[in-house]
Amino acid sequence: MNPLQQIERDVLHQARAWACAALEEQLQKQADQVVMVCPQSGERLSNTRRRQMKLRTVSGVVRLRVKIGYSQPQRRWVNPIRQSWALAPYQQVSPELQARVGQTATLVPTDEGAVEAARCWGCEVSDDLIHRHVQDLGRKAAGLVLPLEKPPAQEAEFSLVIMMDGWMARERGPHWGVSRRQERTERVAWHEIKSAVIYRLDQAVQTAGGRGLLLEKYVVATAPQTDPVDFGAAVHAEASRRGLGRAQRVYVVMDGAVWLWHLARERFSEATLILDFHHAREHLMAVGEALYGHDAAALHAWVDPLLDQLQKGKEARVISQLEDLQQTETLAPGEAVVVDRETRYFEEDRDHLHYQRWKRSGAPRGSGAVESLGGQLQRRFRTCGQFWKRQGLTNLLRLSVIHKNRDQRFLWN
Repeated sequence: MNPLQQIERDVLHQARAWACAALEEQLQKQADQVVMVCPQSGERLSNTRRRQMKLRTVSGVVRLRVKIGYSQPQRRWVNPIRQSWALAPYQQVSPELQARVGQTATLVPTDEGAVEAARCWGCEVSDDLIHRHVQDLGRKAAGLVLPLEKPPAQEAEFSLVIMMDGWMARERGPHWGVSRRQERTERVAWHEIKSAVIYRLDQAVQTAGGRGLLLEKYVVATAPQTDPVDFGAAVHAEASRRGLGRAQRVYVVMDGAVWLWHLARERFSEATLILDFHHAREHLMAVGEALYGHDAAALHAWVDPLLDQLQKGKEARVISQLEDLQQTETLAPGEAVVVDRETRYFEEDRDHLHYQRWKRSGAPRGSGAVESLGGQLQRRFRTCGQFWKRQGLTNLLRLSVIHKNRDQRFLWN
């Protein structure tokens, strides 16, 4: 080993031992000074005695002698210092260690990876401990009532952007564990996780290389099979926390999923609704592929001018050309089906295609931010070999959202 590395490791080990001893001393001092009164009833505890208490912390294991007493009104033994530290009954892990393993578990692909990461920052934990406390924190996160954002005394006008989309997660199906040889088994079930990104328009910047970047954003992601109504309520609640009621303009950017448009019209009736440009492009490409098949040159010769018109504020002309194509008598049956379907698609979304207007106002024309969120979450929730139980997936997903929104402080208050 490199001599410098060995010296640094030795000093870190000594510092950790000192920190553990100092922490044990301070905690023991608090435990000795605790007033032996029942926190619930306010009456003095009887039959007081001392007992051993072990607590695993980031610095190491501390061992304390704490006082307990019997509460006559509650007819049970009470540990006042444990309750003053907000520890659950029999909890042997400190809140700080809980917080660190919880956040680590949201950032690395597996619990085994979280164990290795914890070892790097000087704490030996097991994957079982990480799993147990992630589940505890996830259940606690489900009951959090998050406060509204406090606006500054003087606030400049701002626009709020909301993007919504979904991605598929892999769960254990109803026949998980059944032999693959058996017919008609559903060992794996795929379900959609509905997600959203919320940010202020002035937080969207570009790097020196021209790549888009959000300086600050907030996310929503709900458990598989969450009803669209409940997902809409969650997005509206988070948007309200981030200034929805104070925003001068609200833009909602989505793909063409019908349920998303119903949700947006119901929850954000005053917002400007935008069809993601890349999805509009895919639908024009579908028409081109139906007409020209694998002839790439002919396909792009037809599609590219239409895309150019969409970007230059000539969406009415694009729809008119599709409608004219609809009337062409030389279309094959299969081609006619695609042209009819995609023409109706653009007719229904004609009010959501004003890309030139939105570009001038600085509004986004694509839903790349929420698609990026889906990619980030999939790196944690859809790696090779991961087949989730619903409860485990839901609790870790809640915790991931809490950390991405920097709301973890509310878990401890």
